[in-house]
Amino acid sequence: MRALGVQLPGLSSKSHERRPYPPGQHGQARRKVSEYGLRLLEKQKLSRNYGVSERQLRRLVVEARSADGPTGERLLELLERRLDNVVFRAGFARTIPAARQLVNHGHILVDGRKVDRASYSVGANQVISLRQRSRELPPVVGAIQGARTFETSWLDVNATERSAKMLQLPDAGSVPFPITVQLVVEFYSQRL
Repeated sequence: MRALGVQLPGLSSKSHERRPYPPGQHGQARRKVSEYGLRLLEKQKLSRNYGVSERQLRRLVVEARSADGPTGERLLELLERRLDNVVFRAGFARTIPAARQLVNHGHILVDGRKVDRASYSVGANQVISLRQRSRELPPVVGAIQGARTFETSWLDVNATERSAKMLQLPDAGSVPFPITVQLVVEFYSQRL
């Protein structure tokens, strides 16, 4: 987060306010960032926050380009619809890596069926819930009792039932950190 210069809520609950400069011996020195560097930083914000690899992000960009509408908005929608992100945004985990672990270990149900793929794309009106045996796991209870830093209009969360329903598909404005998605699209336009 210090290297990118932005708070990424999906990556860590820690803050970089104490040292708001890049890490390393020359972190406080001023440096000029090239056009390529700006595009690369924006791409890295997305990949680090959502925990996707370069191959996964490239596949999502190709899918977003083939869909109707602006490519950048469609890319953000695809990233926000990932099951690990929805579990995180519902408040069942403190970070996206913790949510990914819940999903991979089989603790998450989508419409009553176990789904153990973090990249599963959640659709509108689908219900995400925790298995009955998993509802009182210490990490889940800690995450639910912890303070929520952002609310989502596209997700209806029932904390007592440990379930959430996606009311509508997320839009580009629901990303919880500042991002210039057009720079990400430009980054991949030269590579695809």
